[in-house]
Amino acid sequence: MTQLQTPKASRNQDTGRLSFMVSSMGTASHTSTRGSAVNTSALLSLSSATPGTFTSVPTPSFTSTHVRHSTRKSGSNDKSPGEHRTPARRAVAPLAATAAALLLCGPLAAAPAYAADQPGGATDAVKPPAHMSTVGGKRLGRPDTQVDPKPGAPALPKGLSGKSWLVADAESGDVLAAHNAHWQLPPASTLKMLFADTLLPKMPKTKTHKVRLSDLEGMGEGSSLVGVKENYTYSVHDLWLGVFLRSGNDAVHVLSAMNGGVPATVREMQAHAKHLNARDTHVVTPDGYDEKGQVSSAYDLTLFARSGLQKADFREYCSTATAQFPGTFEKDKKGKKTRSSFGIQNTNRLLTGLGVEPYKGIAGVKNGNTTNAGATFTGVAQRGDRVLLVTVMNPQEKEANEVYKETAKLFDWGFKASGSVNPVGTLVRPGAAGGTNHPSAGGEDGHKHAQASVSSDHGSSGGVWTAVGITGGSLVLLGAVAYGVHRRWPLPELVRRRSRD
Repeated sequence: MTQLQTPKASRNQDTGRLSFMVSSMGTASHTSTRGSAVNTSALLSLSSATPGTFTSVPTPSFTSTHVRHSTRKSGSNDKSPGEHRTPARRAVAPLAATAAALLLCGPLAAAPAYAADQPGGATDAVKPPAHMSTVGGKRLGRPDTQVDPKPGAPALPKGLSGKSWLVADAESGDVLAAHNAHWQLPPASTLKMLFADTLLPKMPKTKTHKVRLSDLEGMGEGSSLVGVKENYTYSVHDLWLGVFLRSGNDAVHVLSAMNGGVPATVREMQAHAKHLNARDTHVVTPDGYDEKGQVSSAYDLTLFARSGLQKADFREYCSTATAQFPGTFEKDKKGKKTRSSFGIQNTNRLLTGLGVEPYKGIAGVKNGNTTNAGATFTGVAQRGDRVLLVTVMNPQEKEANEVYKETAKLFDWGFKASGSVNPVGTLVRPGAAGGTNHPSAGGEDGHKHAQASVSSDHGSSGGVWTAVGITGGSLVLLGAVAYGVHRRWPLPELVRRRSRD
């Protein structure tokens, strides 16, 4: 098997800023019985002759007679608008009774509209609720834009059309500005941040798995794929690259199978969301594909990113721009079989610069796009010693790459505004205390408490919070129960290099 090597520039050294996160499990949630297995995939060719083109990757035909077909009319996930998706193979129903039933129901529904065709489904609410969650501060529960500028603060960017967005300091947790922060909306593949944050600590990257047909069942039509094939063996490292770079639902489903199956994985994700105090999130699928009742919020997605970025592997994968993914076995001229590989490129366009200008200092995190969710994106970027998180959900302006353009505008504003605005809320820390110790007035005094609670990168602390903070190189006791750490986050070399460009 071909050993993958992540590009050297994106590798991360596990030193520097240190913060929170442990895994928590146990809360049940509803799961979906979706889908038909997908038997083809797409990849971005990295050939210098034809940059940015897509080619089909052949996969073995599925022979199972038990493959189910999704009847849902919405959804295709993920990738960026305009990128190639491969529809699922439809299962054929030969029974006369089935045919008669279809005739009685009228003509077959048209193929689901892809996200590039219809960003933002008709099922979305037109306006945010008048009252939303107040986790993180009362002002975050109010509709519309919340910002508290000091004299001389820069004005917010013009032309922001996202249904919901949020700008936060990744270290202190201060929310610098927000717009409908707790509006529950379909998350698309940004939900994969929660999937990764939940499962990454459980599987060593060197572990391998031979894919079975059943591992790939249940994916929705039009799913974004990296090109995983049945009867081929992949390492966990391979699969995570497929999740982060190509947003591959096939890789998500194989990792879920390795974790005990989709229902078990969904339960663990929901429990972990609860532990993070992401109360707006309801998980139905591990891959973010459109399902009734599957929602999150700009606030929750930012919590997922902040939690995931405490893990070295998460940082490595989300900041990787290109990599090689295992392909099929092929014979050389001497008849010897060797496994080929093909190039994959990250669908985060602020990282790769495909169609938009790369953002200096960007380090991930995850994009998404489905019919109901429209375009969604959470990003992390560093400028000097400042690290910001920005989430944008479902821009209503229909220009190409709008979600990235609005994210870049908010990053620019956030770096300029840091220190010249009063926080309107805070990103709460995980655990029961984090869910209750939030600002009562939205940024007047509650934001002053420390937010960056600590566990190891491997999530092995079992929920015990560490009692340290760092000031001027000396340890300072901050409290008797929960403490914060303010150290420099270890961001990948890729980020530091781009910050100097």
